[in-house]
Amino acid sequence: MDFVTKSTHPSEQNTDCLVTAVFANRSLSTTGEALDQASEGFLSQVLKQGDMTGKPGEVLLLPHVPNITAKRVLLVGAGKAESLTPKKFFSIVNSAINTLLNTASKNAVITLAEDLSVAGHDAYWKTRHIIQAIGQQSYSFDQFKTDKKALKKYALTKVTFCHSDKDEQQSLKQACLHGKALIKGIYKAKDLGNLPANVCTPRYLAKEAKALEKDFNNVKATALTEKEIKALNMGAFLSVTAGTEEPPRLIVVEYNGGKKNQAPYVLVGKGITFDSGGISLKPAANMDEMKYDMCGAASVMGTLRTIVELQLPINVVGIIAAAENLPSGKATKPGDIVTSMAGLTIEILNTDAEGRLVLCDALTYAERFKPAAVIDIATLTGACVVALGAHTSALCSNNDELANQLLDASQTAYDRAWQLPLWEDYQEQLDSPFADMANIGGPKAGTITAACFLSRFTKSYPWAHLDIAGVAWTSGEKKNASGRPVPLLTQYLIDQAN
Repeated sequence: MDFVTKSTHPSEQNTDCLVTAVFANRSLSTTGEALDQASEGFLSQVLKQGDMTGKPGEVLLLPHVPNITAKRVLLVGAGKAESLTPKKFFSIVNSAINTLLNTASKNAVITLAEDLSVAGHDAYWKTRHIIQAIGQQSYSFDQFKTDKKALKKYALTKVTFCHSDKDEQQSLKQACLHGKALIKGIYKAKDLGNLPANVCTPRYLAKEAKALEKDFNNVKATALTEKEIKALNMGAFLSVTAGTEEPPRLIVVEYNGGKKNQAPYVLVGKGITFDSGGISLKPAANMDEMKYDMCGAASVMGTLRTIVELQLPINVVGIIAAAENLPSGKATKPGDIVTSMAGLTIEILNTDAEGRLVLCDALTYAERFKPAAVIDIATLTGACVVALGAHTSALCSNNDELANQLLDASQTAYDRAWQLPLWEDYQEQLDSPFADMANIGGPKAGTITAACFLSRFTKSYPWAHLDIAGVAWTSGEKKNASGRPVPLLTQYLIDQAN
């Protein structure tokens, strides 16, 4: 889909559908007033008939408005003509996009970035989030559907954003550029997450990394085999994959968009392509959703896709620890002790706490890149869902500056994170009588103790941990990967590049 900007009057736009706002008490936006004047009061007359009051999310589709070159005018209610919260803005935008996509419109002009005011946010922010809303609502995963004719297809292929202020054109163009690249990254993350585990294996993820290398000349992708992982003494990582026939991969993607000597930002993704829990077997109900346990890896791939598309002037390394966690006669058992790449020994009390075992070795491996910062992303703990629900990622960090940068980026991207403490008080819950540490810390503060475990392998660089267990996918009949936190990570890297 193409996204462009124009400063010409909306009434002069030759388009299949023109989208603009109506406020409470049938009050037209500035754009609406101009359209009403051009149509000799047609919009005012329609509103007076009472078909629309302007309450938030209300829609009215008008074909063939007199003297307007647009084939349709879509009015969307915006409530009181005052500054909106981001949540209300998204609700209004999503309502408009849902109606727009269900028309036969191949192209559309949208003026909502000018019509609507959002507290603390400019036209760039509004335009970018409208693009993301279009992308999210247009997404479908139909690779395994045989009856393609029965699937819903959207006609929309081009969207133009009109803004009367010519000085805003440059920021709107940047919003279109960023928004389009974000959609590609979000789609990549969603596609990888939604794929079944018999297709999206560690070796499949390695092929995806190689495909990115093929598309761009400043990307290098390598995938270490089980033999090479063993040579690195990654005993924690290999303990997870012991019970499966599917070989693991440590995937490394290097994007060199910055100066040669510039320290890279490293993204480390948990890539458990299916998590049965191992010997500590999960309940059967909803176990199919454990194909989503690689959404941390998917978000790394999606973020890389976005920043490479944008060619950000920055160096980034993506590290994906990819493995299956299955039970068998060879599987790791509760009580087994393994040695990590860092040389620390770990007593595995629960084989379903496997994400931290692959991540700890990947985090040690990250040291060789002498990183500016390292962020790991993982569907790590059910405790995160209990604590924070499905609205926000959990954030823990050993560096306040990095944590604040991520929190700021999460607000801008509206892909929000909430910081939890990483106090030394929690570390003692990981004590083991037989090894340097246990891999679980008991039922209390499970998200924090998981982060405490990882923190023991990140002492040589600024590090942050994002637990995305609550936000990576939605469950139920309409289960679907969300693509989060690609927007957050992308915004963070855009901020660092600037």
